[in-house]
Amino acid sequence: MATHALHGRSRRRIRFDEHLPVDHRLNLVYRIGAGLMGLGLIVFGIFGILDNIGFFDTGGDEVWSLNTNGALSWLSVGVGLLLLVGMVIGGNFASTLNMTLGALFVISGFLNMALLETDYNFLAFRIQNCMLSFVIGILLLVFGMYGRVGSALPHDNPYWRARHPEA
Repeated sequence: MATHALHGRSRRRIRFDEHLPVDHRLNLVYRIGAGLMGLGLIVFGIFGILDNIGFFDTGGDEVWSLNTNGALSWLSVGVGLLLLVGMVIGGNFASTLNMTLGALFVISGFLNMALLETDYNFLAFRIQNCMLSFVIGILLLVFGMYGRVGSALPHDNPYWRARHPEA
């Protein structure tokens, strides 16, 4: 039995970009989260690039006690720049980008943990890289979901109002 049949009215799809004003305080949280994570990734990547490490070298070159190679360094710079773009745009784009990249970082942590000590570990991950990938992923998820999901959102929250138009 479908729930929309019980209510007798059709449910419209929620468009969150219509409900979050540009100057809303949640926008600041999304921007700060994207900016901090992006800046950290860019700095890590630049230090790896400056070390002139081979692109797919798995020899154990370290930056900030994390194993790296040229591919991981350039990938870090690219993802960091993407997060900085999210910081500049802000709003729902930054929130969705934070959540998406956060989930990808967590998945990357699991995938690269499975590839440790194999010939397929082309990003030269070690266990500390996997743990940092989990931490960055969870932080990005928290920054992206802050004020957007939860069971106790205040009634003046634009996301709560979008989900409860009758209230």
